[in-house]
Amino acid sequence: MSSATTAVTTNGGRASGFPDEAADAEQAGTSDPASRVTPGRVRIDRYGLDLGPWLHLAEERARLARPSFRHIDVTPQGATVGAEVGGVDLRSDLADEVTAEIRRALLDYKVLVFRGQPITPAQHVAFARRFGELEIHPFITGNSEHPELVRFEKGVDTGGFENGWHHDVTWREVPSMGAILHAIQVPATGGDTLFSDMGAAYDGLGDDVKERIDGLFAVHDFMLAFKHQVPEGKLEEFRARYPQARHPVVCIHPETGRKLIFVNCYFTSHIDKMDESEGVDLIRHLAGQASVVEYQFRVRWEPDTVVFWDNRSVQHYAASDYYPDVRIMERASIVGTRPA
Repeated sequence: MSSATTAVTTNGGRASGFPDEAADAEQAGTSDPASRVTPGRVRIDRYGLDLGPWLHLAEERARLARPSFRHIDVTPQGATVGAEVGGVDLRSDLADEVTAEIRRALLDYKVLVFRGQPITPAQHVAFARRFGELEIHPFITGNSEHPELVRFEKGVDTGGFENGWHHDVTWREVPSMGAILHAIQVPATGGDTLFSDMGAAYDGLGDDVKERIDGLFAVHDFMLAFKHQVPEGKLEEFRARYPQARHPVVCIHPETGRKLIFVNCYFTSHIDKMDESEGVDLIRHLAGQASVVEYQFRVRWEPDTVVFWDNRSVQHYAASDYYPDVRIMERASIVGTRPA
């Protein structure tokens, strides 16, 4: 085996018993072992770069490629995450069977995109309430008429600072189940939102990493991202109101039973009962799985696009590449359950 490359398994672990890469490379007409086509994967050791197909996605991808819904039209987008949903008007009083299918589609596809939905704030709130109680965010300004709606109004004076992978409000004892975001005004280019499947990310970990993180807990703290938004002189009050939250590093989805990575670099402070430096390295590694492109789905916004995502299953990243253009969105967040 070449010193420059190492065979790795489909989930990222080092493989054993692989055929000789040099021979395979010669058959392929190249002297570079890293270019070998194989059902497994290879690593360019110098850069820690893994190449090749993520075979652990295949089963879920095949299942999601065959949507079966009677009341909504579902078009899959990413390999294991993301679908466009048609045949529904979110301004209307949805029938129970339609709501049930939207919920089922959310569990399957984790991110649902509804195009051409000119909903009012009241209709936005009404649609979100079909799926549970709504949160009121303590740090981000809401819509003055509907405090359940967080308003993100970006432009020359207020840039976008959501351009890092994160779950929403994991610093709460009970984080959001999901969120519904309505695009009111969007830039001509840029301002996309990316989502990454944390179930696929967990499945892609090596067995040694899975064993290491089993049973670990992480501490989440609003101070990492929101300290600058606390009013002057109110820090102790907010700390008392929102103490650090302790959640499993690997959560079990309460409705699907899927194992999910549940740490992020916005709100996860440290790993409980672990050396700080070691814990930071582990958080960085686990949260970094969101950057694997094969786990992602990208939403390109248009006015009156509505996106509903499962906050337990995905992390998201709002690209901040549109300054000084204006981007206005409103979000309703649905109360979840305590992670377990």
